[in-house]
Amino acid sequence: MIKSEIKSLVNLNELKMYVNGEWTDARERNTFSVINPSTGQVIAHVPNGGRYETQQAIEAAEQAFKSWSTLTANERAKYLLKLRDLMHEYKDQLAKIMSLEMGKPFTESQAEVIFAASYLEWFAEEGRRIYGETIPASASNKRLMVIRQPIGVVAAITPWNFPLAMMTRKIGPAMAAGCTGIVKPAKQSPISAIAFGKLVEMAGVPRGVVNVVTGKSGPISDEIFENPVVRKISFTGSTEVGKLLVTKSASQLKRLSLELGGHAPFIVFEDADLEAAAIGAVASKFRNTGQTCVSANRIYVQRSVIEKFSEIFVKKVKALKIGNSINPNVQVGPLVSHDSLEKVEEHVNDALTKGAHILCGGKRVEGELAGGLFYEPTVLAEVNTDMLITNEETFGPVAPIIPFDTEEEVIQRANHSEYGLAAYFYTQNISRSVRVSEALEFGIIGMNDSIPTVAQAPFGGMKESGVGREGGHQGLDEYLEDKYISMGIEIK
Repeated sequence: MIKSEIKSLVNLNELKMYVNGEWTDARERNTFSVINPSTGQVIAHVPNGGRYETQQAIEAAEQAFKSWSTLTANERAKYLLKLRDLMHEYKDQLAKIMSLEMGKPFTESQAEVIFAASYLEWFAEEGRRIYGETIPASASNKRLMVIRQPIGVVAAITPWNFPLAMMTRKIGPAMAAGCTGIVKPAKQSPISAIAFGKLVEMAGVPRGVVNVVTGKSGPISDEIFENPVVRKISFTGSTEVGKLLVTKSASQLKRLSLELGGHAPFIVFEDADLEAAAIGAVASKFRNTGQTCVSANRIYVQRSVIEKFSEIFVKKVKALKIGNSINPNVQVGPLVSHDSLEKVEEHVNDALTKGAHILCGGKRVEGELAGGLFYEPTVLAEVNTDMLITNEETFGPVAPIIPFDTEEEVIQRANHSEYGLAAYFYTQNISRSVRVSEALEFGIIGMNDSIPTVAQAPFGGMKESGVGREGGHQGLDEYLEDKYISMGIEIK
């Protein structure tokens, strides 16, 4: 049933890359397997492209740029809005693809499709507002102006955990600005990108404007970073890889946007609405099975309310339904890989050996789900700063609760990290809300809000969590060049 429904959008038995408006295999006809983490079964074989296929895609984008960049903003917006409509129309099929290939619970996958479409809508409209400016001249025979032009061919390297939303958050503003480009999806979730390529074709987007190349990161990345035609690269992934890409970009000074790792603090003050805080903590921590860069990784609770909060929180965590991600009633799915599962186990075991104790969960799921990569939603108490879990991003369904006493103390502890992507806090004190918002060294602050990300607001981090912003009008700026023109005129 699932495969037949998906087949109307993409054929899982004949998956191809989308290059220059055509569907193509890798030149050597090599493929790689996509594994369903809920079952451990192979669901598809995807073309394993490399430098040659990437070069073809870049050349196609370069040719398409000549005409795409000269379209009016309104003309480009029509294509983006058509893509948005198609994403809504094929919402369930796209969601099923996502659930099968990377294990996101089906209802969350449906929500991601709508979220992804919102970026296309936002940038379709924002592209109409690419304004230049005039500058007062210092001489009467001059006129000074600034115009804004698309940067050129771009590359979007997308992660597996939000395979559609991260794609549209990059390719949406690129298209709206007048850029063309190439999408390189993660090896765990390439089918979502191929399905998006199908929608690009259905929307009638001119050939070469959007190209999808699947395969191992090394050869594709090498061509992207060494090919001088590519002017800008947007990458979402780990801080470790991000640093390597900065080095690779140096020889040509390519413009980079990097959305990297996070280690988000979630602070619950004694004056907070504890019920609301617990609901927010569950939503942040266990969304996508804890596999988000803005997931609550360190839950700091003021000592006077820690017992009460823990009781409420644990009750809600125990109520979460874990199971095969394609089941619409499931709230917690599998981890994406064996490495991810082993990392979760390592963090929990390390915490236990250093004095933490388990309030719920704490082991792999057994029984009928034993064939998949499932770990129980887990809450740890008596967590301290010596543990791996308070210093490294877990990327899994484990919530450590850490006590604190004062506002000054928790701000210092929250900021004591090389990461600075997202932070959350719950309070009903307006003065405290201002102080804490200003003091936290993070690019995104959720104040009494555990899911603050929206298309119309900038998304990005401080410190080692990245460079640049996606979403909002700032996301469009990343794909534009400011050109200053000084015009000499004849004065009569």
